[in-house]
Amino acid sequence: MKKWFYLLIMVLTFSLLASCGTSNSESKSDEEKKEVLVMGTSADYAPFEYIDTAKGSDIIGIDVDIAKAITERLGYELEIQDMDFNGLIPALQSNKVDFVLAGMSVTPERKESVDFSDVYYSAKHMIVSKADSGIQTVEDLEGKTVGVQLASVQEEKANEIAETINVTVENRNRISEVIQEIKSGRFDAAIIEDSVAKGYLEKDADLQGFVIEEENAEENGYAIAFPKGSELTEKFNEELQKMKESGELEEILVKWFDGE
Repeated sequence: MKKWFYLLIMVLTFSLLASCGTSNSESKSDEEKKEVLVMGTSADYAPFEYIDTAKGSDIIGIDVDIAKAITERLGYELEIQDMDFNGLIPALQSNKVDFVLAGMSVTPERKESVDFSDVYYSAKHMIVSKADSGIQTVEDLEGKTVGVQLASVQEEKANEIAETINVTVENRNRISEVIQEIKSGRFDAAIIEDSVAKGYLEKDADLQGFVIEEENAEENGYAIAFPKGSELTEKFNEELQKMKESGELEEILVKWFDGE
């Protein structure tokens, strides 16, 4: 009887060990899975990041293509979180996202809070208004209400203009809201990044726009933002440089500005 009892104990022991071996194998498999990097963005900024509801619910655009290319090269999985633009830097600071790609301009103020990659695109400011507004120059904004996206470099530009002429500056969370305020008559005009503004002008004949010519336009360059001291900054810069040298970055820009 004891012999059968010992045999039973041995069978159970081997079964337990085999089970542990399977568990370890599964754990190893989990460890081999790619690490996920979370990208923060504000998906209202076509062609950089937006949702084409006619094609689905995914966020698409220039910045998404850049993020996918770099994270794939570095061996990461990419997760994208959509939020209001003014919440992006706080999200970096609180480690809710690993990096931000959102048509974000490099400014001295932002550099105090986050680290930036090299510039991947240089933007221009465009003043948008109704086609019959009579606004053709910056000086024509005298006495007008100008809309901007909250926490954007265009808000800084509007405040700069307001120091020289009488302009009331108001902000909204999203570009689409700013455009709607123009159409409803609550804003006389808005300052929007030119490639984004052109997308709205092409769709709406009731709107017009002109680019603000500036001597230091390169200061409006877009870059990828990271938490202070992030090891990702250097890694992303290396891949970004490779994309510039190979022409892949230019292909992405042409795809979205001219192709789509």
